[in-house]
Amino acid sequence: MAATSSTEKTSTEKTSTEKTSTETVHYQTVLRLPTHGKSLGRFTRKVQEAVKASGVRTGMCSIFVRHTSASLVIQENADPNVLADMETFLSKLVPEGNYYQHSDEGPDDMPAHIRTVLTHTSEQIPIMDGRLALGTWQGIYLWEHRDRPQTREVVIHITGNSLL
Repeated sequence: MAATSSTEKTSTEKTSTEKTSTETVHYQTVLRLPTHGKSLGRFTRKVQEAVKASGVRTGMCSIFVRHTSASLVIQENADPNVLADMETFLSKLVPEGNYYQHSDEGPDDMPAHIRTVLTHTSEQIPIMDGRLALGTWQGIYLWEHRDRPQTREVVIHITGNSLL
């Protein structure tokens, strides 16, 4: 029954786009995002700009951070206390100190790796009508887990259909 439901949805999409020609698009770009040390930096607008540049109307946007001590989260974008509470919670859950064997890059390095494992290095967001299908209160954040400022690379890959 699930397969029938999926087929019906696909059939409906084809019916609604029969009068318009579409093209499958694959679009990639890399953002270089500066951080200010441990913090959550919102970059939703930059991802939406990439979606617009791709021309995709219906599809999927994948984002991936190319580092092992920073992560990506989709989270509350209205109340900054939510982000502060998340940072406080994770720092208590994974404290810094002389608890770890790996300390070549400083006392914040191994905790940063663990915090990344507990969060995400990639996210996928549907694209509807040429826009990210995020909820009203959702924003996309790069979460820096190191003390010092860094420049992080985030790969954006957009796949979907565009109107010709």
